[in-house]
Amino acid sequence: MPPAKEDVMACARFVAPSFTLLFLVLSTDAGGAVAGARPYPTKPIRVVIAQGPGSSIDTMSRVVFNKMSELLGQQMIMDNRVGAGGTIGGDIVARAEPDGYTLFACATASQVIGPQIYTSTRRYDPFKDFRPVSQFAVTQNVLVVNPKTPFKSVQELVTFAKEHPAKLNWSNAGSGFQSHLAGVYFTHMAGIQVLHVPYKGAGPSLAAAVAGESQVTFVPAPSVMGLVRNGQLRALAVGGAKRSSVAPDLPTVAEAGVAGFDLVGWAGLAAPSGIAKPVFDRLYRTLHAAVGDAQTRNAMVKAGAEPLVGSPQEFEALIRRDWKNYGDAIRVAGLKPN
Repeated sequence: MPPAKEDVMACARFVAPSFTLLFLVLSTDAGGAVAGARPYPTKPIRVVIAQGPGSSIDTMSRVVFNKMSELLGQQMIMDNRVGAGGTIGGDIVARAEPDGYTLFACATASQVIGPQIYTSTRRYDPFKDFRPVSQFAVTQNVLVVNPKTPFKSVQELVTFAKEHPAKLNWSNAGSGFQSHLAGVYFTHMAGIQVLHVPYKGAGPSLAAAVAGESQVTFVPAPSVMGLVRNGQLRALAVGGAKRSSVAPDLPTVAEAGVAGFDLVGWAGLAAPSGIAKPVFDRLYRTLHAAVGDAQTRNAMVKAGAEPLVGSPQEFEALIRRDWKNYGDAIRVAGLKPN
């Protein structure tokens, strides 16, 4: 006996949506787009840099993200948003739509230093509001002096500073930035007194050292190695626990006489929390491919960065570790949360 007309219609109403759902599931590609639709990214990507032009994170980002742009087939637009120790840029990204079109080129200053100082103006949680993609570089701090000074070694610098307290001008990129804390931590551990002079960004700080307004500064390698190679500044040492591949002939500060000194920085990519997994995975794979490119790696090393990528979990662990390490440096500097 054939089924009633009503039964046939009911079955059709049940089966049609099921086949539609099955089609959508089967036709969705790895990039999270339905077959026939354009996969991510379909438009330019904004990358917020929380420091100014000439800073280490700006220098490295332009090298890495130019390659990523080529691999993704979309332009990655660098957007420098300076102020409040990097928290202004961080806030922009934390509040952006988690669609993969606003990303954060984060660094030690903007992710672990500034958020511990500018607590009253920071409107986001540095851990909950971001999804770390991957670290992409280590940034050694490099101790440099104006070449017209007589200092050829760390020990000569320390000896002069002890004999002439508060006579050296020591420039930095601004209160609470990596260059500021590296300098303060160095002078604390070396037992010397200098005049720490904050500038509005890495560019003006380095310009002051080149011009002789300040005699010393301690800055991330990507922002300074070009000036060292050109003879505009003289490098004395690096701040890490071991020598840097960027400048293997330079001793560490600890080797040069300030025992126990170890303070470096890093750069990485983060996205707003809530970003879709297919988009996140595409960014992760593309970042690793960009840093793995020989030409990109050579450009990073030439710029003063040590290429290094890892997993999102490793990057998050690094951020949490340096939250403590730089927190200690902040206390040594006497900086109070505001």
